[in-house]
Amino acid sequence: MADYLHLNMSKDELLTTSSLGLAHLGDAVFEVLVRGWLAVHGKARPKDLHKATVTYVSAPAQAVMAQRILPLLNEEEADVFRRGRNAAPHSIPKAASRGQYQTATALETLFGWLWLQGRHDRINELFGQMMEGDDHAS
Repeated sequence: MADYLHLNMSKDELLTTSSLGLAHLGDAVFEVLVRGWLAVHGKARPKDLHKATVTYVSAPAQAVMAQRILPLLNEEEADVFRRGRNAAPHSIPKAASRGQYQTATALETLFGWLWLQGRHDRINELFGQMMEGDDHAS
């Protein structure tokens, strides 16, 4: 039986995975990280946790946070990020511009790609950089 919590796909296997498929997974990974961060840091009262989570996982917020890590990406990660940004989304939410949505999709693609390689330390490092000093859910 596959261990879906500890996946470890080869880079060749990942090349055949669609960018939007990676973004789909990366969206969930990012949301779990945000929920954990909010819980650990006490950034929101229990009744406000969902609202606080939504503020962080929205495309505009993800686009801003993605800018914080772009200089930290190695060449391969930057290529995956560009691949995600260039994916053709089916629709764009009203609350986001096309550019914000594409950047958020790129971030999610990167997180999905890292997750499928079992590179949780790298995800944690990048996520920590994005959240450092953030207090907008207080």
